[in-house]
Amino acid sequence: MPKSKKRGSNHQREAGGQPRNVQPFSDEDASIETMSHCSGFSDPASFTEDGPEVDEEATQEDLEYKLKGFIDLTLDKSAKTRQAALESLKNAFSSKILYEFIMERRMTLTDSIERCIKKGKSDEQCAAAGLACLLCVQLGSGIESEEIFKTLGPVLKKIVCDGAASIQARQACATCLGICCFIVTDDITELFSTMECLENIFTKAYQRDRDTNGVSGTHNIVLHISALLAWTLLLTICPMNEVKKKIEMHLYKLPSLLSCDDVNMRIAAGETLALLFELARETDADFFYEDMEPLTEKLRALATDGNKHRAKVDKRKQRSVFRDVLRAVEERDFPTETVKFGPERMYIDCWVKKQTYDTFKEILGSGMQYHLQSNEFLRNVFELGPPVMLDAATLKTMKISRFERHLYNSAAFKARTKARSKCRDKRADMDEENSA
Repeated sequence: MPKSKKRGSNHQREAGGQPRNVQPFSDEDASIETMSHCSGFSDPASFTEDGPEVDEEATQEDLEYKLKGFIDLTLDKSAKTRQAALESLKNAFSSKILYEFIMERRMTLTDSIERCIKKGKSDEQCAAAGLACLLCVQLGSGIESEEIFKTLGPVLKKIVCDGAASIQARQACATCLGICCFIVTDDITELFSTMECLENIFTKAYQRDRDTNGVSGTHNIVLHISALLAWTLLLTICPMNEVKKKIEMHLYKLPSLLSCDDVNMRIAAGETLALLFELARETDADFFYEDMEPLTEKLRALATDGNKHRAKVDKRKQRSVFRDVLRAVEERDFPTETVKFGPERMYIDCWVKKQTYDTFKEILGSGMQYHLQSNEFLRNVFELGPPVMLDAATLKTMKISRFERHLYNSAAFKARTKARSKCRDKRADMDEENSA
């Protein structure tokens, strides 16, 4: 495996032995056109406004040089330096396809992530777990990702189950565990083991305090939410016989979470219920839920919630989600959503697809559309087929149409300005006549 020539700390420190400032991967770096395989053809930004093509080879070398420096800095003695390097790598991996670069350094990256999760503090552990997710998203469901998960899986499980670890670190590791397992696991035994680990976390939210109406352990709510959502993601790839077992185990307990004081827990429980009903009806056309009437009443109350003690933003978000959940449970209906990326469209027409999309969007952020366009793994997950290859002529046409639209808007603006000026002149003349 090729190794960077710049190892150690000599190039990382200035005079006086102080760690040098890390220059993070910024939005300007994200604009550098450094696409691998087909991605360079599918991004109109690889052409400048005036037409000449950017020297992609030079910019690729420049970016790779920066990324090699960040990888080296994940071994720095300073925790702040390591965390900044991890965040910079996360920004790069979420905004670009860097398959070949990562393939050559996957073991080095895996070792750095493992070390940061084991020995780092809360923020560093969160950054490392996020980078592990993106590493597997970049590599897809191959042997390389399986090797990464074999190394990191036990470490992630240990943190998730460690009551002494920070809640934020456990939350990030639970999310990472679910996503990485979703990407790489062909082993049913490993899938069940990971789901059991997550179940042991979120099922604690079922237990209620005797003296309160809220869910017990409110300081652990964020961890319970992350574990529940990660578990739900893995449920979507389970064999049908296991899906039936999980539905029987949780469908009558999940409604208790709808009374939680935390709006995000109520929403997570509601969306999970909708997904469970969808899967239950797929596995059994005659599926019958005994407590349907009290459940729909509860869902309807949440869909029309007007409690004054709750924030307006939370109420709007909750009502919007639970209107859809109520339709799913009562009418078996799902409001189709359209996701646009480049010249393509993707239709989200079921809760399983929505859960998967929301999970990866949370990890990739603003890079989700780019990865839907260029990432072969994600395109396989959403059944989009091979990446669309746009030739230079098509890209130029897209650029021209945008330029023409700009000219049209400019002309329209000038026309409006002239018309308003004339109106103002007429009004001024009228005022002078009236005053005379």
